[in-house]
Amino acid sequence: MSASLASSPEAPGLSGRTAVVTGAAGGIGRACSLRLAAAGVRVRAVDRDAEGLADLVAFAEHERTAPAGTVEACALDLTDLDAAERAAEGADILVNNAGMQCVRPIEDFPPEVFSRMLTVMLEAPFRMVRGALPGMYERGWGRIVNISSVHGLIASPYKSAYVAAKHGLEGLSKTTALEGAPYGVTSNCVSPGYVRTPLVERQIADQAAAHGISPERVVSDVLLADAAVKRLVEPEEVAEAVAYLCGPHSSFITGASLTMDGGWTAH
Repeated sequence: MSASLASSPEAPGLSGRTAVVTGAAGGIGRACSLRLAAAGVRVRAVDRDAEGLADLVAFAEHERTAPAGTVEACALDLTDLDAAERAAEGADILVNNAGMQCVRPIEDFPPEVFSRMLTVMLEAPFRMVRGALPGMYERGWGRIVNISSVHGLIASPYKSAYVAAKHGLEGLSKTTALEGAPYGVTSNCVSPGYVRTPLVERQIADQAAAHGISPERVVSDVLLADAAVKRLVEPEEVAEAVAYLCGPHSSFITGASLTMDGGWTAH
């Protein structure tokens, strides 16, 4: 990569594109929305948290000091699958990021929570891909990035719904890659370890209370026990990986899973 390209947030070929990012009100989705907007992308930020979306839009407008992309709020609960599919229509870039977590043994796992998690984290991405692909095919260009997880590659106990959804998302992404390749559409996963997001912060607090240890020990002794790099991933790091997969040097990368787990799966 040339020094000029590496030092600039703007990725050639992205300016003027339209992106749909789910789970955009916070964490990874917020970081992806801001990163793509900085590259000149018109971002349709999807989340059920209308207040969080309003804050994102205001922040993006405040930070925009030069001509760049925009962030538009789209308040939507992804369990409304028909609406989710419609929200993805016209997108050049689709970032399926929305997620949720519940940690319970299988025998105690609420079936309704399992169903909702698979709806939000697997069925909604399918419907959004379904909504986005016709336009991408027509234009001969598209980028689909699915925010998976290290748990899309390996399993941990007590996370049956999350692991099942992320494994399914990895498979959906690969199938999309095979079908989309003749039309200039790539589909990839970004699969991080534990990211510093509200979802993970809640897990840290819950486990600290359950184990009677400090939050710092939860991070070092529980969450990062198998990782070589002993820190949480920052949302902005994930956003950079997403931007790379949408940019000009990644057209031959498809059907892949970019792992950002600090060496967890290197064991």
